[in-house]
Amino acid sequence: MNEFAMSGDDLEQMYQEVILEAARDPHGKERFAPDLASENASQAGDAIVQASHEYCTPGESHQFNPTCGDEATVHVEVSDNEPHTIERLVWDGHGCSISQASLSVMVDLVEGKSVDEAMHLADTFHRLMESRGKGLDDEHAEEELEDGIVFQGVSKYPMRIKCALLGWEGMKDSVAKALAAKS
Repeated sequence: MNEFAMSGDDLEQMYQEVILEAARDPHGKERFAPDLASENASQAGDAIVQASHEYCTPGESHQFNPTCGDEATVHVEVSDNEPHTIERLVWDGHGCSISQASLSVMVDLVEGKSVDEAMHLADTFHRLMESRGKGLDDEHAEEELEDGIVFQGVSKYPMRIKCALLGWEGMKDSVAKALAAKS
């Protein structure tokens, strides 16, 4: 047996550590969405306003997971020239460690890539989330996901899959809006 081989439990523990670290120090997180709840609360007592798509600019998408309470606004800037590339990808939001870590890993994976490459990675990540913990049959696809592969264990838990996919759905929607604004 290989002395460097990890047991399933050791691998799961390492994946959990990567997820927690990415959630503690998230990449691409910037405060840019208006804090609508506190703005309106100061004007109208305890009024609470939920951010919605009407507050989003072109290239921006607000996503909400009612199951877990995760919320993220994803902002994408796409190059003018073809093939379009993702020049900037930032997000603002809050939620569980899985959603925050997934957003962070997504930024690392897709920023600077062509839109086609980013959509391919989003599709690959989605397939990983459908794997029910088994991973992907394609070793090359797993390598493309880099740190994103740590979410393989999350795919065993149907209630957590939406947490992991939240940012990816926001990125896809943001890219579509950014491209539509250019045409």
